[in-house]
Parts: sequence; C-alpha cells; structure tokens
Amino acid sequence: MAFPPQLKIAATYMRGGTSKGVFFKLDDLPAAAQTPGPARDKLLLRVIGSPDPYAKHTDGMGGATSSTSKTVILSRSSRPEHDVDYLFGQVSIDKPFIDWSGNCGNLTAAVGSFAISNGLVDSSRIPDNGTCVVRIWQANIQKTIVAHVPITNGEVQETGDFELDGVTFPAAEVQVEFMEPAADDGDGDGGSMFPTGNVVDEFEVPGLGKLQATFINAGIPTIFVNAADIGYTGTELQGAINENADALLMFENLRAHGAVKMGLIASVDEAAARQHTPKIAFVAPPADYVSSSGKAISAGDIDVLVRAMSMGKLHHAMMGTAAVAIATAAAVPGTLVNLAAGGGDRNQVVFGHPSGTLRVGAEAKQVNGEWTVTKAIMSRSARVLMEGWVRVPQD
Repeated sequence: MAFPPQLKIAATYMRGGTSKGVFFKLDDLPAAAQTPGPARDKLLLRVIGSPDPYAKHTDGMGGATSSTSKTVILSRSSRPEHDVDYLFGQVSIDKPFIDWSGNCGNLTAAVGSFAISNGLVDSSRIPDNGTCVVRIWQANIQKTIVAHVPITNGEVQETGDFELDGVTFPAAEVQVEFMEPAADDGDGDGGSMFPTGNVVDEFEVPGLGKLQATFINAGIPTIFVNAADIGYTGTELQGAINENADALLMFENLRAHGAVKMGLIASVDEAAARQHTPKIAFVAPPADYVSSSGKAISAGDIDVLVRAMSMGKLHHAMMGTAAVAIATAAAVPGTLVNLAAGGGDRNQVVFGHPSGTLRVGAEAKQVNGEWTVTKAIMSRSARVLMEGWVRVPQD
C-alpha cells in the first residue's frame, strides 16, 4: 500500500510569556484549513500531536501541558485601526478537541513580534530603532490588544534583561495593553463584567456546599474562590494539586457549576466541551512561600496569593488572560481578590503564583452603576524558538 508524503507547512515555534505555541500565517495553511471547521481542527491536532493517550505529545510539537499545547493563526487585519487578526486555539492533550472560546494572554506577547517579522505590519509603521506599536484584533473574544514591541536596526529586539518568573532566561520586555478587556464571555457577544450583577455571590456546589465566589468576565471568564473555603492556603505548587486525582475532580466540578452560574453553559454536562473557559482560581492574603524554582517569596513583596487552573491542571505560573482578570478584580472594591489583597481602591496589584510574582495594572471605574475597565497592562517577553516548516502526515 502506497502512502502519500507529509505536508510541509510554513510555521514558527515561539515562546510568549510563560507559554509556547506553533504560529501560522493564515494563507500558509492548506486551503481547506484556511476557514474554521473540522479540516482546520484535524490539521492543528496533528501538528500538536493530539489526542495522545500517553499525554507526552511525542509525535507532535506540543509539550503535553496547557501552556505548551497551543496554536496561533495570524493574518493582516481588515478592521480599521488594526494591524493583525489573532486567532488562538487551545489544543486538548488527550481528546480530539480544540477550544476556540478564549484568548491566550501569554502568547499575545509574541503576536506583535511575529506580525512585524512576517510582513503583517506596514513597514512605514516600523521604526529603525525604538518601539513599534502593534494593534491586534483578538478574534476569539472580539477585543483590541496593543503590543509595544522593541525594535533595533529595523528588526524585532528579542534579547534583553527583562526577567519574568516562570521563564528561565531573560529577554526583551514587551508591554501589552488589553483594551476594554471586560464584559465578554468569550463568545464576543458582550454582557456584564460581573455576569451575576454582583461582585461576590454565594453558590452551591455538590460535595463542597455553599461557597463565596467572584464571577468576572475580564481578559477571560474567571471564577475566583477563597483558598481557605476549599481547604488550601494559596501557597500550593503544582504537585500539591496535579498529583491529587480527587483535587482535580473537585476543581473541575467547581468550574462546571461556576460556568453554569456565569451563563456560559446551560448544564454541567457541557463543561467538557468548553475546557479553556472559564478559568477557576483561588486567592488568599499574602504569606511567605518558596516558589517552584526555589526562590523565596516574602509576604511583604506581594499583595495577594493566586493559584489558577488551566485545562484541568494547576498552572505553573499564571495565564496572561487570568492575570488581566486578577488585575481587574483587584481594582473593584469588594471582590474576593480585592478583599484578599487588603481591600480599598487600587490600580495595580502584585500577586504571588507558583513560579514567583507578577505585577499587573488595571483602570476600573463605575459608569451608571456598572463597573467597567478601560484597559489592563502587563509586561511579558517573547522570542522565536524555531522557524521553517512543520511536517504533517496527509490524510
């Protein structure tokens, strides 16, 4: 029996923040994969190496974690005042499924760099030296993001001395602004920043009883609960949760019931088909702990402790979109994040995560009794790891 040769597709493997993903230009994809649908999903699943019952991604480009099982498709934007359209796909590790319901804030830091280097930004907007402002349309959530990319001698500057906890080596700093990040449920159809109308709700979860929670649509739909209410301190590292099957089931149960409360799904049975959103996170007041790298984190260096789940596992650092949710919730008096951080008005917060700390800022205000956020800001770094072609067996 004769087998056809592999497809050869131009691609770039990039790190953005604490994530890695395979980046494509839309018009480099096979014709059938240039539009949404089964052909695109099947191709990208094969690129990553999913589904993999061994959970290793040995036969693909994925890294078998939520942070490294990612794909990005970019194209010149047809929208006014935007340079590039950015579509993100979170690839399931053990299921034949790609979740298109949300953004990846970490990989956003790499979008501007890729767009500049691959001719998606008009050359007249790229300085010889300085900063190129890349206006990104995030197609998953229908939002504008602005990336400030350093340029040296007309090219993207990737090396530098900016250090980011969760990333081993320093690189050039990329500032990312998430414009009006609130009031989106991941489907781009608007809605309130607080979908229940409250900054704190009480809801019941089978097996856990009644819990307090802050449900917020900012950056990415996120459910915040108090660490103490579910038996944690907020200083946990990955092993404490990811090696505990009962804990993982508890968090998924909590996430599913929270998704129903937020109106994202009609029943808990639908949660399995929406793995990327909402996120579930737990918060606690500052405390000393030792990060996953062995770095001592002092309670005096942070405002709040936050741990977040991504694709069913505790994240090794913090998702960029969840960091936007943290900054936004911290800026609104009375949310669980704000209260854990000491309460009051604040326009930035330093939070402790498993790999270290991160500073994020948000500008929140009330308009006609409704809370809104004009933008959230954070710094990340990005660089090309490999570029050329990815090979995929033809079907």
